[in-house]
Amino acid sequence: MSSMESFLGIGIVLLLIYSAVITILLIKRSRRFARRVTQFKKNRRNTDLSIEKELRFQEAADEALRLNQTFQKFVPKQFVEHMANTDVDNLGLGYASENEVAIMFCDIRGFTGFSERITPQELMNFLNSYFTRMNDPIHQNSGFIDKFMGDGIMALFDHPGGTARDKAIDSLNAALDLRKALTIYNGHRKNSNYAAVNMGIGIHFGNVIMGTVGSDDRMDTTVIGDSVNIASRLEALTPKYQADIIVSAQVLQTLGAGYPIKTRLLDWVRVKGRQAPIEIYEVLSHLSDIEQAARISVQAKIAAGLACRINKQWDEAIAYFETALAVNPNDTLAHHHIDVCRIYRNIDLDDDWDGALVLQ
Repeated sequence: MSSMESFLGIGIVLLLIYSAVITILLIKRSRRFARRVTQFKKNRRNTDLSIEKELRFQEAADEALRLNQTFQKFVPKQFVEHMANTDVDNLGLGYASENEVAIMFCDIRGFTGFSERITPQELMNFLNSYFTRMNDPIHQNSGFIDKFMGDGIMALFDHPGGTARDKAIDSLNAALDLRKALTIYNGHRKNSNYAAVNMGIGIHFGNVIMGTVGSDDRMDTTVIGDSVNIASRLEALTPKYQADIIVSAQVLQTLGAGYPIKTRLLDWVRVKGRQAPIEIYEVLSHLSDIEQAARISVQAKIAAGLACRINKQWDEAIAYFETALAVNPNDTLAHHHIDVCRIYRNIDLDDDWDGALVLQ
């Protein structure tokens, strides 16, 4: 074998060895790459699963929030929060708690006749439009709507962390704001050629029992008590006294001095379902300055006549009321008291009669 052939043989061997080394390195790299690809895919699958779980959790949280928001439309959030504040873990049947609150009832005047003149669909549209506008003045003054009752609203004012005075202030501010909202609403109704509507508002302050009633498969929250009955009766008296807002003496006593609100004494009454009589007052602050002045101008005569009526001094009482009527001929309150005196002086009253007008 020549030296040339020997050199070529060595070159071929070296080339084969080099090729083998390169192949081995490529195989190793390929395997490492394959392992990396496998790990990448695994990591990606884990990441996808993690993202999928997060999405499922977020969807569940969103659904819970939607359900909670829907639930609050049926059960006021403040009601549930009140229960939570008393260490009640579950909203169970039969729960009861006593609380001191301001109670408001609000009702549309002449609703029965009004509802008979429109179709059922028009009636539902009207109620929803009306309630939507009356909702905000209550909520903006730390109150919440406990119930819609036909055309009526029952609202509670339980100022979180506030005093009894705060609750009374909230209820009166809400009443005045409701009257403002009604004025705006009637302006819109006039623009659409709809008749104006009016409302009566009654407010009382006192203890109530907040709790749950029903059965195992149907439960509802409720607020009961003498104070609730009084607030309801006060609202029912608004047409009789032709007053927009009637409040009890307890509300004004809780309010205390220094709060800028104008009122006048209406009567000394015993409402249905209650033995003890109460003083009732008309709120005047939402009326025009002229109307406020006219009603306040006869306040002293009305109060003096009422004191005489309580003492069965019928002629003296009537004289005071007639004087009030001469000052303000348009004041229906004076007419009311004159009629009451003329009726009662012809009734054989008990010796212990306390002067309260009995109202059904």
